[in-house]
Amino acid sequence: MSILKKALTSAALASVLLAGAAQAETKRIAIVVKALGIGFFEAAAKGAEEAAKELGDVEIIYTGPTDTTAEGQIEVINSLIAQKVDAIAVSANDTDALVPTLKKAMDRGITVISWDSGVAKDGRLMHLNPSSSALIGNTIIKLAADHLPEGGDVAILSATTTSTNQNVWIEEAKKVLPNYPGINIVATVYGDDLADKSYRETQGLLQTYPNLKAIIAPTSVGIVAAAQAVTDAGKIGQVNVTGLGLPSEMAGHVKSGASKSFAIWNPIDLGYAATMIAYNLNTGKATAEPGAEIPMGRMGTAKLDENGEAAMADPFTYDASNIDQFSSIF
Repeated sequence: MSILKKALTSAALASVLLAGAAQAETKRIAIVVKALGIGFFEAAAKGAEEAAKELGDVEIIYTGPTDTTAEGQIEVINSLIAQKVDAIAVSANDTDALVPTLKKAMDRGITVISWDSGVAKDGRLMHLNPSSSALIGNTIIKLAADHLPEGGDVAILSATTTSTNQNVWIEEAKKVLPNYPGINIVATVYGDDLADKSYRETQGLLQTYPNLKAIIAPTSVGIVAAAQAVTDAGKIGQVNVTGLGLPSEMAGHVKSGASKSFAIWNPIDLGYAATMIAYNLNTGKATAEPGAEIPMGRMGTAKLDENGEAAMADPFTYDASNIDQFSSIF
C-alpha cells in the first residue's frame, strides 16, 4: 500500500472514529408528559427542542401514555430505561407511584428530574415548579374574586385526584380564602384531564349549584371544557370560568365572555428550562443539592430549596386586553 493511500485510509478511519465519538456523546433526554395530545405539553415539547438546538448535542424523546395514569407512565419509563436514555424529565400523574421505577432509572445512571407535577424526593434529583405553589394558589382564587366584589359560590374543576401540582395549588388556594371575604368553595371535582369527563363534571356542577358564580380549573384541559359547558348551558355572564389555560385554546372563550381572565406560565419556557436542567445535571455542570443554582439558559437559574425544589417564574394573567398578542404563540 502506498504512503498516500495509507494516509488517506488513516484519515478516513480517523474521520469515522470522530464521527462515532460525536454521535456517542449526544445526550438523549426524555420528556415524559402526563398524556399525549394535550396542548400544554405539546407546547412544552417545543421548548425542549429549542433547548436541544441551543445545546447542540441533545436528542429529545417526547413521550407519555395515552391517558393520565401512573400505570401508563411506569410503562413508558421502563421502556426508556431499556433504551438507556441519559435523562428523564417527567410531569407525574402520581407523586408516589412512579418512585420505584424512577429509582431504578437512577440506579442505572439515568438523570431523573420532575417538572410541572412532581414526584416524591426519593424518585428524582430535583423538581421544577412552573411557579411558586403559594403564588399559584393565590392567583387562581384572586382571578375569581376580582370579578365577584360581593363574593359568591365557587367550584374547582381539577385534573386527577393524585395530581401532585393540582392538589398543592388547591390547598394553597384554600389557605388564602380569608383574604377574599365572601368567596365560598362549594365543591372540588375531577375531570382526569379528559375533555369529555371535564365537560360532564362541569355540567354536574351547574346543575347541583344553581347559584354558582365561578369555576376555577387549574388545568389547561379542564378550563377549556368548563368554558364550553358554560357556553352550551347559556350561562355566559352568570358563571365565570377561570384558572390556568393556554391563550391559543382560551382566546375564543375570553372573547365570548365565558372567561373574563385566566393565568398560565409559558409552557414553552417550562419545557426549555426542564431540558436545560436535565442536561446540566447529567453532564456534571451542576449538582442537585439544597441551595444549588442550576443554569436554565435564557430562563436564568433555578435555586433549589431544602426539598430539592425550585420555581421557574411567576404566572401571567391573560384577558381581553392581551389575549390576541399571545394566542398565536402558545
